[in-house]
Amino acid sequence: MKITAAVLDKTGEPFALKEVELVDPGQDEVLVELHATGLCHTDVAVQHGATPFPLPGVLGHEGSGVVRAVGPGVTGLAAGDHVALSFSSCGACGNCRDGVPSYCDTFVARNFMGARIDGTRPLSLDGEGLGSNFFGQSSFASHAVAHVRSVVKIPAEVPLALAAPLGCGIQTGAGAVLTSLRVAEGSSVLVLGGGSVGLSAVMGAVLAGAETIIVVEPLESRRLVAKDLGATHVLDPEAGKLTEQIRGIVPQGVRYAVDTTAKPAVLAEVVPAMTKRGSIALLGIPSEPTAVLPLSLGLSQILGLTVVGVVEGDSDPHTFIPWLLDQYLQGRFPIDRLVTTVPFADINEAVTTQTRGDAIKVVLTHP
Repeated sequence: MKITAAVLDKTGEPFALKEVELVDPGQDEVLVELHATGLCHTDVAVQHGATPFPLPGVLGHEGSGVVRAVGPGVTGLAAGDHVALSFSSCGACGNCRDGVPSYCDTFVARNFMGARIDGTRPLSLDGEGLGSNFFGQSSFASHAVAHVRSVVKIPAEVPLALAAPLGCGIQTGAGAVLTSLRVAEGSSVLVLGGGSVGLSAVMGAVLAGAETIIVVEPLESRRLVAKDLGATHVLDPEAGKLTEQIRGIVPQGVRYAVDTTAKPAVLAEVVPAMTKRGSIALLGIPSEPTAVLPLSLGLSQILGLTVVGVVEGDSDPHTFIPWLLDQYLQGRFPIDRLVTTVPFADINEAVTTQTRGDAIKVVLTHP
């Protein structure tokens, strides 16, 4: 079928809306009419060459919409179902069986290689295959064909524009707190960065019952949102040495830290601010691929420090996304505070808006 997609022709170029060809859903695949797609830092990273992906291609990996058709072998989904799209996984390897599909043995092949696992490309332009299947979906488009492992059925009463960013950013931030770190009630949590991932971590810390929630963020507007979402303290990194600011709030040091900045200079100030047996979760993607963590081996040993890398919040989307949406429906997880909707046709303006910090989470919507 002919669909409209935002095609990225070359690194550094703007997205261009084009009519492209999408194949029918195959074995274990679902055709989704997209109503919304979140704009994620990873999409922009590909656009600027920081993350490799075959171009020309179609990005987008936080889609939501309505099922229009299902392929052979699909069960539990039918035309008319409302769904959120997330990353793809095999469902059969050890990590998938253990409920942590973001560490699937074939994660890179299924999400970043620009094709299905068998090498075929669902999208084409003028007979030439496009980089497709980004995070199992390529949802910067009017429609997407996604593997059933990427498709999560959601309640029809949830606005699709709010469900979209749960596919990556929101489940990453909340999952880091609730699943990766398993933050204990009454504890202290430090969140570095007040973007959508960091603020999702704040909402997760509130759900976990953390007593002290500290957010470090240079933009005052985001610090204010963090306070509204439940942060007990907000810090401007320009206001003084970060270690001293943190210790001024929790003299004994923080128990948990969630980093969304991937900036070694920031992390260098955080390690000395940790309490004994503290844990740091690394969520951010470094702009410099060779960046290293400035970690004192002696201090880390004395503190009994744990540092853990986190992909997609260690989440199983098929259970975690519905749970988060249930929390939203109960008024306990206010996704709506993060989202700014922008028409899909204005995707390039949306990238500028989000990069500049004028919006926390842009969601592209279709009429």
